Formats: sequence, structure tokens, C-alpha cells
Amino acid sequence: MSGEVVFVSGIDTGIGKTVATGWLARQWIGQGRRVITQKLVQTGCTGVSDDILLHRRLMGEGLFDEDRDGTTMPALYAYPASPHLAAELEGRALDLEAIAVATARLRARYDAVLVEGAGGLMVPLTPQLLCIDHVARQGWPVLLVTSGRLGSINHTLLSLEALAARGIGLHGVAWNLRDDRDDPVIAADSRGFLRRWTAARFPLAHWYDVPALALE
Repeated sequence: MSGEVVFVSGIDTGIGKTVATGWLARQWIGQGRRVITQKLVQTGCTGVSDDILLHRRLMGEGLFDEDRDGTTMPALYAYPASPHLAAELEGRALDLEAIAVATARLRARYDAVLVEGAGGLMVPLTPQLLCIDHVARQGWPVLLVTSGRLGSINHTLLSLEALAARGIGLHGVAWNLRDDRDDPVIAADSRGFLRRWTAARFPLAHWYDVPALALE
């Protein structure tokens, strides 16, 4: 029986998806679940995914066999740009079928797979396909990472509206406590507003407070 997949996205680049992914994987492992993470596509690196390495540090794990054979990092590009541009510059198209095969292999071996995206929901994976539309095709629920930075209410609500418009399930919202330090007044108000909004419209969704970790 295949394990569940949760797709981890965020309201913007640099919002803390990688830390949230590794942190949640560790929580689930502590509950006795067999969990692994995967990076859908990563740009700005070669050889190994920096995000997967950080996941393992946060999980308290060494490299998995699936890391060594590339299953958890099936698409790496050197140029630090949106996947569609990085692939074009490298002359190597993003192979979504190969990525799907890699994810299926992980699902067959683990209870849960946390698939971290690149950037936000509307990032183009190819010139014709947005990340959010790929997720909709796969039928994956989304964990949306947000924080207390100024502007996060707007970006979070837009992301939630986009998910709802495509019929994508919301697994939950991960609140990155890192940004609470910038302006505690704004952060506290934003967190309260978004938690009430989410609970009213997505009553089955989880809420996670992700601690500010020195590894960031």
C-alpha cells in the first residue's frame, strides 16, 4: 500500500519551506512513522540537493539510500532561477515523468513522503505548467508555509484561494516563527488572523508552529 504524499509549498521564496519540511518529518518520525522527504526540483546546485541535506540534519538522520541514488533529488539545475528558466539555460528539460516514478518509489517504501517544491505555488516548472497545476494533477494535499513578515496575510490568502480554486486539499499551514522576531506586533496579529481564517474555511487543516532554528 502506498504511503501518503504531502506537498510543501510556501507563500514566497525564502519563507522557510526547507526547515518546515525537515522539522515536520522529524515530528512524524517521533510518532513512529516511516518518513522521507523529496525535493521536486532544485535550482542553484549541482551534485546534491542542499535542501535534502538540511532535511536530514533537521531529522537527525544521515543520508538515505534513496538520497545516494538520486531518488529524493531527481531534478537538479545549476542556475539559481525558476525551474523553467534553469532548465532552458541548461538545455535539459524537466522530466516530470521521471520525477513521478521517483516519488512512487518512495511511496512504496515509506508511510509518508514530504515533497518540497521550489518557490511558491505559481512558479512555472515548464513554460506551459505551473507548480500548482502539477500538484493538482497529482492530487496531493498541500502544506503551506507562511510567517509573520509584513504582507504575509495577503500572500497567504491568495495562496489559499488558488488552492481552493483548483480543488487542492489543504493539509495544513506551517507558521515559521523565525519572522516573528522582526515585528512581534504584526506577527502576533497576522498569526491570529490567519489561524482563525484557516480554521473557519478549512476546519480539517492542521496548524504547525515551526520553531526558529539555528540551522537556518
